[in-house]
Amino acid sequence: MNQAGLGSIARLRAVQTRSISPENFDGAAGGGGRATEGTGAACARDLGPGWKISPSVDIAPGATFELAAIDGPGQINHIWITTHTDNWRTMLLRAYWDGADEPAVEVPYGDFFAQGWGRFAQVNSQPIAVNPHGGFNSYWPMPFRSGARLTLENLSTVEVRVYYQITFETGGDYADAGYLHAQWRRSNPLEDLTPHTIVEGVEGQGQYVGTYLAWGVNSNGWWGEGEVKFYLDDDEDFPTICGTGTEDYFGGAWNFDVPGQGYTEYSTPYLGMHQVIRPDGLYVSQQRFGMYRWHLPDPIHFGHHLKKVDVQALGWRAGWRYLPLRDDIASTALFYLDRPTARRPRTPSVDDLEVHLGSAPVPDIGAQPPRPPA
Repeated sequence: MNQAGLGSIARLRAVQTRSISPENFDGAAGGGGRATEGTGAACARDLGPGWKISPSVDIAPGATFELAAIDGPGQINHIWITTHTDNWRTMLLRAYWDGADEPAVEVPYGDFFAQGWGRFAQVNSQPIAVNPHGGFNSYWPMPFRSGARLTLENLSTVEVRVYYQITFETGGDYADAGYLHAQWRRSNPLEDLTPHTIVEGVEGQGQYVGTYLAWGVNSNGWWGEGEVKFYLDDDEDFPTICGTGTEDYFGGAWNFDVPGQGYTEYSTPYLGMHQVIRPDGLYVSQQRFGMYRWHLPDPIHFGHHLKKVDVQALGWRAGWRYLPLRDDIASTALFYLDRPTARRPRTPSVDDLEVHLGSAPVPDIGAQPPRPPA
């Protein structure tokens, strides 16, 4: 994946670093801090250009904003972005590689950063870091050969203010690198006796590198006995990789239950169960969880076909028998592929994305209080 780490950080490379933000929309060399208008202009009225004139952008309801348009070969190495929590499930993040008409990445903004429930939960992992209060960071390498385009669509009924910075390199050789893909699916509720599909029908060579699940439990009792299965290449009825349980796949054990503490959050470089939303005795009646697994030291390679990845939802019934569940499961799958497009699910609607945490009614989805520039 050509991401520089401690072992290679001292190696000299003939590449150039560029950065796109509202202070330098095209990432041009020497192009930063030149703005004369923007969301911070009034705050800098006594200071003039160079003093945080354009730190953010406002995206109108229903509009799609182009975060970045890059020509030529390169690789995005870091994305920092933030907006109000109410907007985390009302915006779609997309990435297009090498002039493709269809996105390789199409994921709700919050879910891409393991924040599918619209509530902050710290993530301390290698490719994704989420810091107080909503500082989203991605270190997934995003190589491309002739160009890249990143967009953010506002599906809400209100204007959304977004702050962002996208750091990339140019001048390298990315001919042997795969393209990053990210896909989102939701089962709400899960059909009876049917696993939740995380990804399916992807043709080409590549490696599967990450799973995030926003799991809403719709019944009492333990919910994570289900296995995660990977159907690769020529697999048909049975998978090549089959785990032993949901909490096992995410590196936990025994129901994530520390005796005396119950469900216990954890966040590590490669895996975590970083979010537990507990009932509040009023509107929040069911438990909600956020879990991630990044296959960085253990990518799952496929030669010509990623047939399917799915997860069962299983609890327990009387007599030590499994109980198939009908939970609310939203998944984000990340993989690298030898081509810039792949079979993908339909674009989710606002209703598909809506988070049901039982809060009291509010006038507008995505409404936010006035806020000065960050």
